[in-house]
Amino acid sequence: MINFELIEANKEALREQFLNAKPFPHLGIKDFCYQEKIEQLFAKIPEIETKSADYIFAKNKFEKSKFREMGEEFEELYQDLVSERFQKLLSYITNEDVFVDQKFYGGGIHQGKTGSFLDMHADFNYHPLEPNWFRNLNLLLYLNKDWKKEYGGELKLEDKRTGEKTEVDVPFNQMTIMLCRGYTLHGYDPINFPEGTFRTSIAAYAYTLEEERKEAARTTEWHIEKEKGGTLKYLVSKIWVPAVKLKSKFSKSKTAKN
Repeated sequence: MINFELIEANKEALREQFLNAKPFPHLGIKDFCYQEKIEQLFAKIPEIETKSADYIFAKNKFEKSKFREMGEEFEELYQDLVSERFQKLLSYITNEDVFVDQKFYGGGIHQGKTGSFLDMHADFNYHPLEPNWFRNLNLLLYLNKDWKKEYGGELKLEDKRTGEKTEVDVPFNQMTIMLCRGYTLHGYDPINFPEGTFRTSIAAYAYTLEEERKEAARTTEWHIEKEKGGTLKYLVSKIWVPAVKLKSKFSKSKTAKN
């Protein structure tokens, strides 16, 4: 499924692109999978019914972690993403010692439906179920057939430290890889996709195993501009982290169950 030969032939250029990208390391790999294979997979993606638990910071965003159960094409993609061959390529291109979470906690198929958006945020840094897994990279395989700029949904990136920003297109069969740190803000604005189509991606997260934690654990942090998001959302974003920490003491996340 993954076009390993293409990626391996261009790994030096991809490494340079990733490491030198602004506002922080990222890149998009076009034709990531063999076209015929990814077309067959796309044709079998159903409308996802499990809504994301991002509350007021996202709209009409649905996800399914256990995508490998949906058919042979999905299983093939899954096996390629968790393979040693891909892990070695990913580690070389990004200069990070990483492996892909085989359970796809929080990942899998993501669908943004009518008017969907995802506010700017920095992701959690340690795996909720594996305390020594440091979340190092986000991998987003975009599956937006015949995508056009006027549809919106570009991946917005911003360095929290400098305020520098950019946007990444989200066309069909492009794998976007981005660094995951406390300052790597990302999200997307409300979409305007044609009726009956969705902003679709398959998300995976790559981790680094640490013998001892190098930084304090951090939950997802939302970054809302008061002028754009409104006073209420802005205030909720400020109390979100302590509220989630309190909630986690009494209940377990259901993210990986769907």
